[in-house]
Amino acid sequence: MYIAYMPPAKKPHTAKAAAKPKPAPAKTKPVLATKAAQRNPPTAQHATPEPPSAYPELFAPLTAGEAADALRTLTEDRRVATMAKVGRYRVICSEPLVVKPPHWMAGHRLARVVVYDYAADRCIDACIDLEAGVVAHLDINRSQPMLSREEEALAIAVATADEQVRGTLHLGEQPQLATHYWGKDSTDIAYSRRSAAVLFGRAGEHPSVVVVVDLLDNQVTNIVPAASW
Repeated sequence: MYIAYMPPAKKPHTAKAAAKPKPAPAKTKPVLATKAAQRNPPTAQHATPEPPSAYPELFAPLTAGEAADALRTLTEDRRVATMAKVGRYRVICSEPLVVKPPHWMAGHRLARVVVYDYAADRCIDACIDLEAGVVAHLDINRSQPMLSREEEALAIAVATADEQVRGTLHLGEQPQLATHYWGKDSTDIAYSRRSAAVLFGRAGEHPSVVVVVDLLDNQVTNIVPAASW
């Protein structure tokens, strides 16, 4: 008698169990500044510098004392000792100067002083640190800065007092303007010497005569009709 072998029944195929979702990370609270950090704020080295506009007093006009201190500091500098010794110079302007960060002089009370040295026929442009009492920058060149108020008045006075000029003027003509003049041609005396041009004419009319004044020797060097100027 034979008994047939029956294989064991296969278990039905089932899908794998879905992976359980990972729990979302817990929300963390923002880290608050420690008490040590609060007690020790960032130093000035790492802090953002304030713009010069935060110091409106730096833009204020120089006082009479500040202007005098700036000129004294400049004339005591050994690089312009000859100018100070001879004394033939004119202060063209003295005004406040403000520089922006990150320049090392930002926030300092500064003065710009422009002086024309008549003895050496040169221009001196200096930056004075009024707080430290030192010349922070000095530039010596052959440029011709604008006339100062005193130079304008001097040029008018010299031109008005000249007999040849008075003989050229007509009735009612008077000084209208004094301006800096720098000759374009090397044959012109004003090419190498500081000079001014004084315009004469009647009030409210075009100038009729131009008088060139040499400011080094305080004398008239040329008289030209305004139409030919």
